[in-house]
Amino acid sequence: MLLYDREQKVCSIGGIKVGGQPGEHSPIVIGNMFQKGDTLIESRKERKFNKVEATERIHEMERLSQETGVPGLVAMVANSPDEIKTYVDFFTSVTEMPFAIDIWMQKTRVAGARYIAELGLQDRFLYNSITPWDEDIEGQVAEIKELGIKHVVVQAFDVEDKGPNGRVKALQKLLPLVEKGNFQSILIDTSVMSLPFIAFSLVANRLVKQKFGLPVGCAPSNGTYMWRKSAGDVGKSRFPMVDAAIEAITAMGSDFIFYGPMTGSTRVFSAVAAATSLLSTLGYTEGLPLPSGGQPLNKLFPETVEQLLKEEGKEL
Repeated sequence: MLLYDREQKVCSIGGIKVGGQPGEHSPIVIGNMFQKGDTLIESRKERKFNKVEATERIHEMERLSQETGVPGLVAMVANSPDEIKTYVDFFTSVTEMPFAIDIWMQKTRVAGARYIAELGLQDRFLYNSITPWDEDIEGQVAEIKELGIKHVVVQAFDVEDKGPNGRVKALQKLLPLVEKGNFQSILIDTSVMSLPFIAFSLVANRLVKQKFGLPVGCAPSNGTYMWRKSAGDVGKSRFPMVDAAIEAITAMGSDFIFYGPMTGSTRVFSAVAAATSLLSTLGYTEGLPLPSGGQPLNKLFPETVEQLLKEEGKEL
């Protein structure tokens, strides 16, 4: 019921594993930095930002990841090639973590990838993303392949069929073009359009894993932050609880999660760690081995793991 018959691809981005059977690996949680409205930014035009606070946010993510066993990754938002250069230079000066870019315009996105390739950082870089709306998908794939980009996100969405099956149909059109890049990792983003429609993304996630065996995920924050804005003062006060709940639900059916501004890191890491512990236990009931190493179940509930192993007659 829970596990997939099709073999599931497990990718490695900067040493972080993503994909596989439910509960086999914790979802990667991906937070945004330098997005519109980010209080870090002092002058986007002059590329000035609060480096002290930005460093603290990155180190907080590192700490939360260590404490919970949930891997984290930062996606930097930029509107120009010069801007992404500034952010990448800063980020790589303060941490060895993998990272992503989050750039809407194809031309700027490819320029960012070009600079990252110049730095030789392809192993720890996630290209986000190839979309159905890009003006030249084949040209984009060819160029980033030439740059040695190894890990990409592909957005799956069909404007004519906005249900789960539409996302699968869109992916069927895109995937043959993307596969020409011979990328090591292809992650599928099933495009959240509103909070209730996160359900469509989660159904699409399961369909994609069943059909293609690829790592899947989405951005529930697109829905939760939209809800907060429309709900006014009530939404603002209740937002942290709603967001944490939605992130946890999404973790039960995703290999990666875009969770929005890094100011939400504490609640998101905690929620995803708890949900992943539950999912790993569910996977165990269906025949998966218990997760190894620093997975959330082992980090947060070692007594539970010990009890399960003893019941199997195994020794720690």
